[in-house]
Amino acid sequence: MNLRKKLMVAPGAKVRLKKFDPAFRGDYGSAEDARKELARNVARLADLQQKLYGEKKHGLLIVLQGLDAAGKDGTCWHVVSAMSPLGTTVTSFKQPTEEELRHDFLWRVHPHTPGRGQIAVFNRSHYEDVLVVRVHELVPKAVWSTRYDRINEFERLLADSGITILKFFLHISPEEQLERFRQRLEDPARQWKISEADYKERAYWDDYTEAYQDLLEKTSTPHAPWFVIPSNHKWFRNLAVSEIIEATLDDLDLKLPKPTVDLDRIRADYHAAVARGPADADTGGKDR
Repeated sequence: MNLRKKLMVAPGAKVRLKKFDPAFRGDYGSAEDARKELARNVARLADLQQKLYGEKKHGLLIVLQGLDAAGKDGTCWHVVSAMSPLGTTVTSFKQPTEEELRHDFLWRVHPHTPGRGQIAVFNRSHYEDVLVVRVHELVPKAVWSTRYDRINEFERLLADSGITILKFFLHISPEEQLERFRQRLEDPARQWKISEADYKERAYWDDYTEAYQDLLEKTSTPHAPWFVIPSNHKWFRNLAVSEIIEATLDDLDLKLPKPTVDLDRIRADYHAAVARGPADADTGGKDR
């Protein structure tokens, strides 16, 4: 199954999230069935990232969005961690600072976008400014409703500069979210993730659903598509995201750059050094 084609939100399409099954798992019966393919994808990502970093003709921006406990951090651990930190950054956009609020809403985002040769991951992103801002009425509708066009223009600018954009909405059910909250409460290793806002935000589930539907409709474009990733099964979420990233990078036909030095001369120097043997042992200064 071509998950990239299956899960992409077609530009201009009407989106109703109730039609997307968050428990969908494709042709896979279990995590065990998908383990080998996930391992292959992850290994391939490491190879492709090396070529991206060396060639420096393209960059990649990965946007992760989803409700609390959807698995944004988990996706970073299990998929993004395959990529070398030498050319990968992860940024999380939380509540803006006073300084950030004094600028346009994209001001804090642009410095964190990738350059050519780099991969940047947004764990929450500029889309918070048409999500939480809208749901909690932090600015008037006349303000947030114009931001879809600004976002599309911003992403068009990035794409025109050689940046490939992939946007993933990690889609879970309210029942699965509640179960993950329970696991956090019972697992000491996860309790640090608990927030007082977690349960309060559940009261806005329908409002967030409507907000996500609008942003998916208005900002899934040919140069910056959205993918709705069924995320009730964490293993399928990781598999789907890894497959889409891998296929997208593969389409770029990445190649390592050719050497910029005279290899024949360097080989000759190397062989000459080998023929001379190791440097004379230290004589304790007697012959100096």
